[in-house]
Amino acid sequence: MATYKELKLQMAELQVQLTAARQAEFQAALEDIRAKVAEYGFTEQEIFGRRRGRSQTPNSLSPAKYRDPQSGATWSGRGRAPNWLKDAKNRDRFLVSD
Repeated sequence: MATYKELKLQMAELQVQLTAARQAEFQAALEDIRAKVAEYGFTEQEIFGRRRGRSQTPNSLSPAKYRDPQSGATWSGRGRAPNWLKDAKNRDRFLVSD
């Protein structure tokens, strides 16, 4: 049976081999992809498709739904209610009329 030190040495050698094999396969795959892109004229969008996730443009702000008559501060109704509206029993009197 192999000792811990021998197994640790084998693992280090295998790690070196693993890194070299991955790098070689990576280079081969990259060269193949580059050749096919050049041959067929693929564009980035054809390969990767549309971007996913959020767009880079910021979302527009939500319109104000409530207004404090004393300070003129507004709140869209999203998120935590501001202090001036938190204790109001009836929020209807703070609604913004268009």
